[in-house]
Amino acid sequence: MKIAFLGVRVPGHLNPMTTLARKLQARGHDVVFLSVPDTEPFVRAAELPFIPFCEKDFPVGSLAKSLATLSKLQGQAALEVAINSVANTMESAFRNLPRTLRDANVDALVLDESQRGLGAVPLHLGMPYAHVSNALPFDFSGKAPVCTFDWQHETTPEALARNQAGVRSLLQIYEPITSVSQAYAKKVGLDVNWTDPFATISKLAWLTQMPKEFDFNISHRPTQFHYTGPFHDGLGRIESDFPWNRLTGEPLIYVSMGTLQNGLESVFSTIAEAVGTRLGMQLVLSIGPILDPEKISSLPANSIVVKNAPQMELLKRSALCITHAGLNTALESLTQGVPMVAIPVSIDQPGVAARIAYTKTGAYVPLRELTAARLSTLIDDVLGNPEYRHNANKMKEAIARTNGLEKAADLLEQALDLPQRT
Repeated sequence: MKIAFLGVRVPGHLNPMTTLARKLQARGHDVVFLSVPDTEPFVRAAELPFIPFCEKDFPVGSLAKSLATLSKLQGQAALEVAINSVANTMESAFRNLPRTLRDANVDALVLDESQRGLGAVPLHLGMPYAHVSNALPFDFSGKAPVCTFDWQHETTPEALARNQAGVRSLLQIYEPITSVSQAYAKKVGLDVNWTDPFATISKLAWLTQMPKEFDFNISHRPTQFHYTGPFHDGLGRIESDFPWNRLTGEPLIYVSMGTLQNGLESVFSTIAEAVGTRLGMQLVLSIGPILDPEKISSLPANSIVVKNAPQMELLKRSALCITHAGLNTALESLTQGVPMVAIPVSIDQPGVAARIAYTKTGAYVPLRELTAARLSTLIDDVLGNPEYRHNANKMKEAIARTNGLEKAADLLEQALDLPQRT
């Protein structure tokens, strides 16, 4: 059986998805990776067979243009641009994916949950498929806060009413994705109950790389939903040219604002000012490809600023991670037992920040409330209170115990009725 993984065109989704695909490949399964041309370097670094599609709509270079726009936005504006970008990608995928699957003789499909509506394609083709949440899973039930908000989970009538209002507001923003999915279903004569938020989610398996221990205490997930753990193996990523000789040997404060919302130089300058000259620590900032490092102010003398960093290796040397609260950076920090100070910007980051606070593995400040003074206070609190490091280490132990990558591969083998090999 040939299994195709369909990759979303941003590193935070590509890195875990290619890792999972490579794990199945290592178990002897026939795996290919489908995505737009800009993602080929990520797939080749993961040593996976790559099949491009949607080449006319998304030629090489189109990803950089869309990320440049998104990188300077925050809040609802960023969410709306991201949703429209996903909808445009899906509209092209609906036109191209069925033919690509047939031409490649694909037998089963693994989809990213951020494009959940694409489940209509394998439904129409009668093809088994599974979903993977590489970011926080979307929960439209209203029984818990949807991940675009930083609300804590509560079960009071007031909280549930608030959650339902949050779902309604998100569904309005989500409408472009819903529309292109409905248009495809209508075109191919597929009967879908669009009032069911799980209508096109796989009935075989829906996996999240979020450990159960990192989620709110909730029990309403559908039966095919499975917590696993981070999809990490330390391999298969594009190499970065990091100046290792400039490390002083002191514990690091590692900073990354991710790959989507990293175009606000004022944020990095505020972080640098808040960190200041902390005795016995070194600041490392990974700022992405857009900003000019020379324009970041208030940098301590021993700081290192790079456009791309070997994140997992640096976290092994870190005492603290300052992050945008992307799920991948959060899980990579917790895999090393590193507590966090989060500055959520948009999309699912508020939900990740809420879980960082819920598990007391760190603290957060919304971007709109960010000041150097407030951030400095949070840094002092997280570094000075051993409870945060203790809880981060408990999460590290849970992640190691669960071995999410192996568990996810096991679940896919079972769901897709693959021969189970180790």
